[in-house]
Amino acid sequence: MAPKILMGDMPELIEHIFKNLNNEISSLYSCALVSRHWCKMSIPILWQNPFSFYQRNPLFISNYFSSLDEYEKIGLKECLEECGINKEFSKTLFDYAKFLRILYLNRLEYMVKNWIDLKPVSYERLINYIINLLLKLFIESGATLHELDLSFSRSFQLMPEIFYSLGRNGQFFSRIQHLSLSIRSIISIESVTTLLRALAENTTKIRTLKLVFYSNPESQIFHALIYVIKLQERLRLFRIAGVYTEFHGIISALECQKNSLQEVDIQDCSFNAEFSVLNNCKNLETIRITRCNTELLKILDYKISTLEVVDAPIDAQTMALILEKAGILLQRLILESISIDENILDESLLLEAIKLFCQNITYFKIGCIEFSTQLLELIGNLHKLQFLSVWCYINIIPVEELPVEGLNIRVMQFSKILPLTLQYLDLRNIWLDPYIDILLNHCLAPLKKLLINGLDNEKNIKALIEFCARTKTLKYVGVREYSNLEALDDNIRKEVEANVALVPDHYIVVNC
Repeated sequence: MAPKILMGDMPELIEHIFKNLNNEISSLYSCALVSRHWCKMSIPILWQNPFSFYQRNPLFISNYFSSLDEYEKIGLKECLEECGINKEFSKTLFDYAKFLRILYLNRLEYMVKNWIDLKPVSYERLINYIINLLLKLFIESGATLHELDLSFSRSFQLMPEIFYSLGRNGQFFSRIQHLSLSIRSIISIESVTTLLRALAENTTKIRTLKLVFYSNPESQIFHALIYVIKLQERLRLFRIAGVYTEFHGIISALECQKNSLQEVDIQDCSFNAEFSVLNNCKNLETIRITRCNTELLKILDYKISTLEVVDAPIDAQTMALILEKAGILLQRLILESISIDENILDESLLLEAIKLFCQNITYFKIGCIEFSTQLLELIGNLHKLQFLSVWCYINIIPVEELPVEGLNIRVMQFSKILPLTLQYLDLRNIWLDPYIDILLNHCLAPLKKLLINGLDNEKNIKALIEFCARTKTLKYVGVREYSNLEALDDNIRKEVEANVALVPDHYIVVNC
């Protein structure tokens, strides 16, 4: 069978292998050296998203320019030589430009700057010229994008030739499924709106649309975006950030996507009555609100499975009504207020509402809340809970409420009530560090992933090893990078890693 695979006689099997290596760049490079056929299979995958790796050597950009016609090569070389730059464009085996599937403009700009190795502002015209030349090459090569991020820098300008090329090569935008747009104050409004019209005319397959505004955008941009939204067949995720004035109908345009929209993510936006249109989106499952006035929640009337409210004062009465509407359909809940100073108002009411209405929660993350007996009772009542992240404070626990051993007893109670369905526990609370051994010694939950601040004392290390031996389920322990894992004694570290993998915490963080 091996010779047949190497010769390409089993294309379906080879294609399946390469698809599973999509993110294994080093493995794909190795595959390209196996045989001529494997090279032809792996190179298109390697060049789908070449600008995503900031650490990549930017010299690969020269490979694109080998596809230019002689007139364009001469023009480029003359521009480079005027700035004292000498570049050679060798003939290549492949037309790499046509393999492009994912394009982020800001990453493209970053790579171009590194390629010419120039930083002075006076060379912005050269950088613009090279970026536009590359864009024209991608468009006219026959490439079809699946993901596009239009993050315009303040200095970048699209040349008229780009719009002409887009008009003659509609396939470039025709298969886009994921579109992101970032708008800043010092950009050409005309260029952006013209580009958005080209998008609207050539793509109807967008599934995720993400919009970020760093300044109050002109109404023309909103009107162009409305056109894009209305022409999509099945928009599923919509994210908008940074709108503090009028929405000019862009939220109302989601009415056209009421049968397909599943997730809405609103960040840094002012309250607007337009959001009531979301009540018509009957398949909406997920709402995420970050740094927004939670007044928005009061006008919404539907049941959802995921609710996230982050960096906002949380009004317990409003939240209780939302939780009652969601009821047993709610499976994932994230509540993180700004700080202890602006914490969750009336915590008792909020915790009681979760306990009463939302027993089917499988993912629960809560921050800036008291480590109280009521919180413990709630967690113990979530019998389907699989993922738990708790960021608590203890400064207002009444002294008379604590038994003789104070927090030792509270942490012991916490560990014992953890549901037997729990697989993931995030306890990166600094004040909990001295109590990790107590938690592990009394925990019966079959954890697979545990996140803590660090392993810097013998008690915690011993408790961790014993927990692994007792449960035989724990696979990873994530610790903060500043916890200085490397400072652990080699013998102790070997003993720990014989039972569980120690990794930086961000490697195993689970976000819903």
